[in-house]
Amino acid sequence: MSMFRAKKLDITGYVNIRVIRDHTKRKVFEQHEAERQALRYVIRNTTLPARARAEAQLQLTQMHAYTRPTQIRNRCTISGEGRGVLRAFKMSRYNFRLQAMAGEIPGVKRASW
Repeated sequence: MSMFRAKKLDITGYVNIRVIRDHTKRKVFEQHEAERQALRYVIRNTTLPARARAEAQLQLTQMHAYTRPTQIRNRCTISGEGRGVLRAFKMSRYNFRLQAMAGEIPGVKRASW
């Protein structure tokens, strides 16, 4: 959503609307993570009165969708691809292969046995 989008983006690599949206989701999630955890703690605490727990549940459900961790998707830092992304390198399979073949990833080389 544009209400969350920063005026200046600190994104490197390929940029399209999906990358910008994912970047925005990550920033919003980071800002609201402590609040979400506090509400979830209140909801799960059975020693608190039911009314307080219900109010916390209501507040949690009314929070924006971008504050949820499930909204964040791993994307390739080079191409912005959302599928086939290797977590350790934050690259898609294809870009990982190209970089590895060119010897640009330290500690990675072609297998030979």
